[in-house]
Amino acid sequence: MKYIIIVFAGLLLVLNSCKRDEYYKDGGKANADYPGDMLQYLQDKAVPFDTIAQIVKLAGMEETFRKSDFTFFAPDDDVIKRTIGNNKTVGSLNKFLFDVGRDTVKKLSDIDSTIWKKYLQRYMFKGVNRLKDYPQIDLTLQNQYPGALYYSYSNDVMNIGVIYGDANNVKYIGPRTLVIGFIYDINNAENAVFRNLISSSDIKPKNGIVHTLQYNAAYFGFNESDFYEEIYFAGLHQSN
Repeated sequence: MKYIIIVFAGLLLVLNSCKRDEYYKDGGKANADYPGDMLQYLQDKAVPFDTIAQIVKLAGMEETFRKSDFTFFAPDDDVIKRTIGNNKTVGSLNKFLFDVGRDTVKKLSDIDSTIWKKYLQRYMFKGVNRLKDYPQIDLTLQNQYPGALYYSYSNDVMNIGVIYGDANNVKYIGPRTLVIGFIYDINNAENAVFRNLISSSDIKPKNGIVHTLQYNAAYFGFNESDFYEEIYFAGLHQSN
């Protein structure tokens, strides 16, 4: 009887662990194949992509996200919230605008569509590239494992590669993680970079591939200063 109780308790532990795993934030049990187009995928995954789906529409890129085959490194909604912020959020767009005496952003459509398009395109790349299609990168040995340079839709230079983790004290045999970096100075490509790790990769809607950026302190467009300055000079399109 004691043996049966132990087995039953173990089974409950396994079942509860599986339930928790279904909601695990980074990694989890994402289904790689999605039966709709890329925009439908973003809309269907309202958490965490509802705001990104809105930006796709504001940028006038619905047709691209519905029909074109490309690779999208998708930032989540928290990246947008962190970037826009409010007039008390340190490091945010609205704090920047408030401090220089400008109107702040009340809704996403206040920002010009050409700006949304430009910075959204920093996350978009021609071709359909899965994790296996990118070379190895070791951020501590970039002279040996540098990843590779790619031009985004916005014609910005990005460094993309796969980090090979260690396991059992053996290098490079552990789990693999994609990383993307925006290079703002091509003459100093090893250091002048904003990096984002990927939490889940190889999501396959009917068109293209989606890699989801890991939740961290990232800002939309990688380098928030570029985004803020462009909005400062373009102004906002607000209406009462």
